[in-house]
Amino acid sequence: MTISYVPSEDMDLIRSTTRQFLADMVPMARVREMVFGDGFDMEIWRSMAESGWQGLAIPEEYGGAGLGMVELGVVLEEMGRVLTPGPFFASAVMATQAIMSAGTAEQKLELLPRLASGESVAALAVFEHPRGWDSGGVGAQATRSDGGWMLDGHKRFVLAAGDADLLIVAARTDRGPGGVGLFVVEMPQRGVEVTHVDVLDVTRRQYEVHFDEVIIPGSALLGGEPAWDPILTGLRRSSVALASEQVGGAQRCLDIAVDHAKTRFQFGRPIGSYQAIKHLCADMLVRLEQARSCAVHAAHTVDDPEELPVSSAMAAAYCSEAYEWISGQTIQVLGGTGFTWEHDIHLYFKRAKASSLMLGDPLHHRRSLADAIGL
Repeated sequence: MTISYVPSEDMDLIRSTTRQFLADMVPMARVREMVFGDGFDMEIWRSMAESGWQGLAIPEEYGGAGLGMVELGVVLEEMGRVLTPGPFFASAVMATQAIMSAGTAEQKLELLPRLASGESVAALAVFEHPRGWDSGGVGAQATRSDGGWMLDGHKRFVLAAGDADLLIVAARTDRGPGGVGLFVVEMPQRGVEVTHVDVLDVTRRQYEVHFDEVIIPGSALLGGEPAWDPILTGLRRSSVALASEQVGGAQRCLDIAVDHAKTRFQFGRPIGSYQAIKHLCADMLVRLEQARSCAVHAAHTVDDPEELPVSSAMAAAYCSEAYEWISGQTIQVLGGTGFTWEHDIHLYFKRAKASSLMLGDPLHHRRSLADAIGL
């Protein structure tokens, strides 16, 4: 397979317009106001919808723009660069990819236009255990009840559940060990309790969701049959999207380090002129560009069922570690300034750490990569 990574004029336009939008609507001062104060501004969500962001990677027949992960990756890279808070990744990426992977044509026609237009916010609730990133991490139960289903159990690590009017929930059915399906739960719903949880990354709100004899219709099962494979495909595609976002965050960290190295003087010289700082920044750039290559390659291969297991695991493992390392080294370059909690770099460092665990830690993805290549 031959893939060109040269950005087109359309890609450059997407990047420039996205960057300008975020500079106007989500400056760092506003990010701090939202994450430490009044919460996410839904006016930003509506403006994103007017720009078509939520539907960027949704096919046109389902109300989207009909583009793909490459274009969405550009938007996510810019969003990661400024730590955009809010439900975008949860709804426009994770929940959307789950529906596209697991839903029938009729279900996609019903649900995806709502997400593409920004009319609805969706959250994906799959995992329950800190290291349960496969089907074994699903313990919630779905049992048949009067032609429908009854959900019981709980979910942890659910992004944006407090903003969602749709929950896409993984639950174990009576179809044996592999019987895990995705169920659509319209919110608010009797028997569903959503609780905010304080976590490391304050730029992404996380929740626990409890289900107590929640009755939903039979049509709520995406795809009509419980199946883990389409769920896994959606998670892999989300991992590719996350890699692009991580590259954007890592790029901003490097920019902060280089700017400081150029303007901070010691003994009459900028600290960037000293070999230790100079080589450290060079190493950061090398890791960043390697991460970017992994992310872009994965985005180009996301629709190839043979390539996706390899490219997604490779990008997820490498980009997670690169972002975490680059953000940590930026703190070192900043010195005493970097160790003050008021500096923005700590928000990036916390995002990097939390992102590396969100869809599976690097060890999990390396195991997946080894499985994908037959080791």
